[in-house]
Amino acid sequence: MSRYELWRAPHRAGPASVRRYAETPCDQPIIDRQEIVTKEAKMAAIVESIEIARRPEEVFAYVTDSSRFAEWQASVVSVRQQGTGPPAVGFSAVVTRQIGPRRLPGTEEITALHPPRTWAWRTGGGPVTGTVDGAIEPLDGGSRSRVTIALDFEGHGIGRLLVPLVVRRQVRRQLPKNEQKLKEALER
Repeated sequence: MSRYELWRAPHRAGPASVRRYAETPCDQPIIDRQEIVTKEAKMAAIVESIEIARRPEEVFAYVTDSSRFAEWQASVVSVRQQGTGPPAVGFSAVVTRQIGPRRLPGTEEITALHPPRTWAWRTGGGPVTGTVDGAIEPLDGGSRSRVTIALDFEGHGIGRLLVPLVVRRQVRRQLPKNEQKLKEALER
């Protein structure tokens, strides 16, 4: 069986076929599907920061309120909160986002909340899941704030293609614009 046949054969995708690749002398590099997935997983998170002329407590309350996402996040089409009350760990909302040409609903859940400094959301549902980690640093004795948002993504199924080709590109362009909208909304 040729290397190409080994690579293409779905029933040979396990560790034994990987050992065969390693033991076979080769003039050309062998493409390994698992290596492609690993490269995606090793992509660095997309991180942006902005300074806002508001107290950290005010910024934190605004940025963690999912009902306000559409006011400062361009990709948000709609938000439906699951439950009532102030944000807390485990609180979730169904957020529909415009990703490329499609509108994709996904459940977003608060996974960490440390007012007024840090928060984290996990998005799920569909072929792409993401994590959002946010931090607020007080500046000038607490009269201003530096907001840092880090986004990372993982694709499942077709999402393995969507993450590097569509999602990361869109987020890389959109995150600085979203932070600028956040700044404008809070400094009005």
